[in-house]
Amino acid sequence: MKTHTRREVLARLSFILPSTFYSLNRLSSQRLSAGDSVPIEQQIKSKKGKVSSSSKRNGFGKAKSCIILFAWGGMSHIDTFDPKPLAPVNYRGEFKPITTKVPGIQISEHLPRLAKRTDSLAIIRSGYHKSSAHGKGMYWNLTGHPPPNPEVATNQMATSMDYPWIGSVIAKIRGNHIGRPGCALLPYPMWDNNTRQGGHDAGWLGRAYDPIIARPKQGIMYKGVSREIGTISLELPQGVSPERSKHRQQLLADFEQSQFKSVGQAIPTTNSFERYRQLANEMMFSKSIQEAFTVEKEEPKIRASYGNHICGQSVLLARRLTETGIPLVGVCCAAGDLNGSAGDHWDTHGNNFNRLKNDMLPPFDQAFSALIDDLKMRGTFEETLVVVLTDFGRTPLINGAAGRDHYPNCFSVIFAGGGIQGGQIYGKSDRLGAAPLDLGCGPADFHATIYHALGIDLDTQISDSFGRPLALTDGGKVLPLFGS
Repeated sequence: MKTHTRREVLARLSFILPSTFYSLNRLSSQRLSAGDSVPIEQQIKSKKGKVSSSSKRNGFGKAKSCIILFAWGGMSHIDTFDPKPLAPVNYRGEFKPITTKVPGIQISEHLPRLAKRTDSLAIIRSGYHKSSAHGKGMYWNLTGHPPPNPEVATNQMATSMDYPWIGSVIAKIRGNHIGRPGCALLPYPMWDNNTRQGGHDAGWLGRAYDPIIARPKQGIMYKGVSREIGTISLELPQGVSPERSKHRQQLLADFEQSQFKSVGQAIPTTNSFERYRQLANEMMFSKSIQEAFTVEKEEPKIRASYGNHICGQSVLLARRLTETGIPLVGVCCAAGDLNGSAGDHWDTHGNNFNRLKNDMLPPFDQAFSALIDDLKMRGTFEETLVVVLTDFGRTPLINGAAGRDHYPNCFSVIFAGGGIQGGQIYGKSDRLGAAPLDLGCGPADFHATIYHALGIDLDTQISDSFGRPLALTDGGKVLPLFGS
């Protein structure tokens, strides 16, 4: 009888969660780090005996969960939430501003649904940082910390030394996520220059805290390239029953025990790998998770309100996943790969206005508006924080290709729900949208505000792969966006 190696047996049993297994097997040796080597009680610390000033402020702990809508590629602030109708035509662009439900607030004419819901939005018009590269801008806005060499416009390849994205940090702090992932990213990972970018995984926390990456079964796809490496499938192969799958899992466990016992060794404690395999099994047979992923069971009227597009269906799935107890779900509202600026994403170096009004703004406007209405109807709007983030803004001056280029000096961010007071503008950009004129704020402040809403004390510290306690944000301040 032929003796099989452990890797051969794992490969034969990888049907349990094929793509997740592939991703873990490919990256496990590269990414086993902080989460495996530092005990959990040493990784999360909070100053005891002291009441944080942040926890005394309005809105602390109002939100139970958070949904981040990420405009991958760099959303033009001037053509969306910060129009400049009095600027010269080569700055203000083709779009006209429209009045909204809130007197005095105007947004782009191509966001008509959101214009009717500005009473639910806090629009920040004074965001900024210093990174003009996509990956670095995304890294900064999703981790709350600057990337290495932030002002050098180079690729930001994902590594095990990256700061963890906010979803992984919250998963670590919240803990106790047996049977469900600690965070999720829909519908695919973010790539640029043939490289999976850092900033939207667990970094030095270890792969056990990486988000699961999943895509709804239905929805018109964004045109362009979207890579699905690492995305999960919760369906068993045809002809394999749940009972047979469980039997094979037990066979694998018995095999591992016998293999290492025969040579007098304990099974290696590759915690991240084992945690993901355990999670795969738990999700496969979790009724709540399976039902959450079965978006087609949603009431038809509600499902239709989000639109038959991958953006809307992903946002709907995000809402369903937060209802299972997942504290943070991110949605990439664009094609996953920027692909040299070709495709449906917000990197509009050329043909900016046609791409926005035809491809990007309609599904985003519909999905975000439907989410607001849906959460309110379900009575969960005040306990669900919704945040719109992007890599950076776009240049005020329109280029020769009718496009706008990378611009980190000024961009817009949106907060809604989760105790946020709607109907307000925070901060102000100058007459061209070139720089914050008042109340400038950055990634650390956005993250401080999210943590505050979720009831996470800003004095909390989390340790890196060397056991060094680090602050959640780099001096971030909670923005005064909350209602009384």
